[in-house]
This record gives sequence, C-alpha cells and structure tokens, in this order.
Amino acid sequence: MKNSFRHLVFYMGDKNLVRINKFFSEVGHSSRRAADKYVEQGRVTINGKIAEMGSKVSHDDEIRLDGELITANETKHVYIAFNKPRGIVCTTDTKREKNNIIDYINYPERIFPIGRLDKDSQGLIFLTSDGDIVNEILRSENENEKEYMVYVKEPLTKSFIQKMSNGVPILDTITKKCFVEQIDNHRFRIILTQGLNRQIRRMTEYLGNKVVKLERYRIMNVELDIPVGKYRHLTKGELKEIRRRLQA
Repeated sequence: MKNSFRHLVFYMGDKNLVRINKFFSEVGHSSRRAADKYVEQGRVTINGKIAEMGSKVSHDDEIRLDGELITANETKHVYIAFNKPRGIVCTTDTKREKNNIIDYINYPERIFPIGRLDKDSQGLIFLTSDGDIVNEILRSENENEKEYMVYVKEPLTKSFIQKMSNGVPILDTITKKCFVEQIDNHRFRIILTQGLNRQIRRMTEYLGNKVVKLERYRIMNVELDIPVGKYRHLTKGELKEIRRRLQA
C-alpha cells in the first residue's frame, strides 16, 4: 500500500490531512463535485470503511471507489477540447451510463469533463486530468462566457429575442440578462454566463417554443474548430489565456 501512495507526498505531505473530495481532485481522478457524489452514494471507502462527507485522509490511507484503488496521476496533466455528439452523456460514471463521454473518447489517461453539456446537445466541452483547474472554472462559472447556436421549431419573433435577453423565470430564479441575436427565422445565437440545468431549453420552452438543435461553439476564449466526435489538446496560448481570465 505504501508503494501505491508514495507519489501523494508531493500533493499533501506526510502529516497533512485533506478532505476526501480534495484528495480525488489532487490526484487527478475527478472534480470535487463528482467526488462528493461518489461519497453521497456510498461508493467510496477509506481503509475499508465507507467514507462520509467531509472525511479527511492522508497519503497513508487506502482510498477506493467501487472497490478500485485510487492513486495519484503521475503523468503531466492533459487539457482537451472535444466536440461532443448528441446522445453522449457528460459523466464519469462508466458503470451506470452506457453512452458516457469517457468511454466514447477512450483517452489513454484518466480524464473528466469540466462542467456539462446535456445529452441532447452537441458541441464544445473541456476535459482534463487537472482537478484544480476544474474547481477554478466551476467556481467562476457565472463569469465565463459560453456561446451557443440554437435552432427552434417555431418562427422567431422580436418579442422572443427581447425576453430571452432580459431574463426568463426558470428553476425558481430569473436568468441573468444575456446577449441574444436572431440569425434567421428559426435560429439564434446566445451568450450565457450561467450554467443552469438545461437552461436554454427551459428558457425557450417557457416562451412557447422548442429547441430542435443546440450547439455550443465557444467556451471563454476557445472556439470550436474540430468535427463532431473529435477532440484536440488545448494549445499553450489557450491555456495561458484561460488561467489569466480565472485569475482576473
């Protein structure tokens, strides 16, 4: 067991304890948010005992998820831009979800998505092995621009565009004001700085229309430039700009 965890000293030090969700993030397994879900579901054990929310661990502890030993990612972190097809679910739960993003990409190292893009939508999503940058992006999610092209069933109206941009009541809140531009009778683009569950679809339905196709083609400074179902690594310049915006 000691050999399995010898590399964690770099992250935590011999005597330091960290919360279990931070442990998952630091070793490059998953985000803290995902780790919390694993703990809530009773899938995580610490030295053979089921973990509790807020449990603290050290590098000497044996951490397992669904019985699988969790160890540090010893490789350099990877950062990927992926053009997600429709029908693929943005989850790391490969056992419970057949059409998951991890199995679809089949990347040779452990990676996980940053945020989500719903199953019926397609377009740009980031994946990485770096749990820290996941937390930074999710913490500042309401400041990061995400741009979409939306196709709707019924013809668009000026009233629809105006109401979409000024805020719509969904999920017990009013969406933030945002940029919305009509492209043609059945298509508009929208720039969000929120990440509410199925936000664009819910907003559209509230205003009496229906989304038939939704594509995200920009996150922050990165634009979609690869075919559906393909991925590429983020460039050094893109990563530098992302980090600059997160620190601003």
